[in-house]
Amino acid sequence: MGAVAGNDTTMARLTTAIACAAFAFGGEAAARPLQEVLNTDTLRVGITLFAPWAARDEGGEYLGFEVDVAKQLAADMGVKVQLLAYDVDRLIPALEAGEIDVIAAGLTITPERALHVNFSAPYAQSGVGLATHVERTASVTDATALDNAEFTIAAVEDSVGAELARRLWPHARVQIFPSTEAATKALLAGEVHGFVEDEPVPTFLALEHPGLIDVPTGRPLLVSPAGFAVSKGDPDFLAFLNAWITAREADTWLPTTETYWFKSLRWQERLGGTRR
Repeated sequence: MGAVAGNDTTMARLTTAIACAAFAFGGEAAARPLQEVLNTDTLRVGITLFAPWAARDEGGEYLGFEVDVAKQLAADMGVKVQLLAYDVDRLIPALEAGEIDVIAAGLTITPERALHVNFSAPYAQSGVGLATHVERTASVTDATALDNAEFTIAAVEDSVGAELARRLWPHARVQIFPSTEAATKALLAGEVHGFVEDEPVPTFLALEHPGLIDVPTGRPLLVSPAGFAVSKGDPDFLAFLNAWITAREADTWLPTTETYWFKSLRWQERLGGTRR
């Protein structure tokens, strides 16, 4: 009897251990593979609220470049879309925790992030651009000419733009401002010759103030390619996303959509009185 009781106790402990392990692994969320997304008929997309990438209108509805991308992606997959907004530093943890299936948030492709997620090919780009005061830079024919002590370039403190301005124009005066709004005000007033900031701020300034502000380089000084991000270990999802990007670039849907959101101001009236 003692031997049987001992075996029963051992078996009970083993069963409990297996049950606990199963609960631990089963209870831990994981991002869903492509086939499971198709089977459940819903694509959960992580976005970040930063117009015009994504924003809410006065009625609380999402709109923006990434919103259009997410909706079109889901439509081409034949599934519904569910948009979930996160702060940018919460996007990758949310993907790793299985809260979302894909990130579509203008997320710059970097080696550090690629340690945690798999990136698709780039489908959009952002970066750092230069806006100049037209009258104060009338004699400047090339951006390299700004590397002179007579020119003052505005940038926001602790920004990539500030670092880039110092590197590109070491002989110019780089004036640091506490915010984008403060630097913009100085540029519009002609107190500085140029302003280096994340796109699409320079482009929008030129569109909002034609004849006063210009983007002389025509393209970002520093380009940051953005890709979709999915969990590690799902090559099928990655292959589909890359095929989707190729097809939607070829039929001009992606460049046309990007132009609407980043090279025009027509979308702003759809937001009403809010940009969040």
